Amino acid sequence: MFYLIGLGLGDAKDVTVKGLEIIRKCDKVFLEAYTSILTVGKEVLEEFYQRPLIIADRDLCESNIDEILKEAKVQDIALLVVGDPLGATTHTDMLLRAKDFGVETMIVHNASIMNAVSCCGLQLYNFGETVSIPFWSDTWKPDSFFEKIIGNYSRNLHTLCLLDIKVKEPTEESLTKKVRQYMDPKFMSVKDAARQLVEIIANKNNDKQDLTPDTLVVGLSRVGALDQKIVAGSLEYMQKCDLGPPLHSLVIPAPNLHPLELEYLAQFR
Repeated sequence: MFYLIGLGLGDAKDVTVKGLEIIRKCDKVFLEAYTSILTVGKEVLEEFYQRPLIIADRDLCESNIDEILKEAKVQDIALLVVGDPLGATTHTDMLLRAKDFGVETMIVHNASIMNAVSCCGLQLYNFGETVSIPFWSDTWKPDSFFEKIIGNYSRNLHTLCLLDIKVKEPTEESLTKKVRQYMDPKFMSVKDAARQLVEIIANKNNDKQDLTPDTLVVGLSRVGALDQKIVAGSLEYMQKCDLGPPLHSLVIPAPNLHPLELEYLAQFR
């Protein structure tokens, strides 16, 4: 059997009872370590789960997953995923590959930012399409996601913005070399995202887009952890707002909010 097990958003104890029972009985347990992170490291998880974990980086998950799936034909293999297992398309692809190999699969769901974002008081059924905001470089400044934000906003829907993380990303210089070199881990902050959005708004210079630097947004950090932080303010203000260590998310609320949403958000302003 190949198990995909969600770990939740906080620390080692956020795993479900079902997930923990499976982890402790499997022949091998891999920890996916590049689409998200917990507030604790591998060693803390190993101590709580009472078994060793094998780090599964991007190369293993995207290029060498077939070898793991072949092992799952004769052994019980688990892949642990921060949040919910199906929050990333990588894991959906794994399930399809497992089916091709004739491997039985099981998913153990858990909380993810997709539903835990409601901690800021915005109602989940008022969210539109989720977007991802990538890091910009000096030569690459994509903004196609902005149209999705505008689309949600025009339909009076909230937008959850997932902020870029880079773990074990190869340097541009090493891409043409036999030996890969990797950048230091990098996590986008709410400040980074707000600055990019303000620049996009300035470049668009379109009165019909409705979003301005004065638009109300909500910054969230370490959702699910004991030290989670939520701040509501203008996009302009968020450029200077320090929400501490990762992971961060940004929400752009709909222009017309329900009275309960307004009342709940007021405590974070």
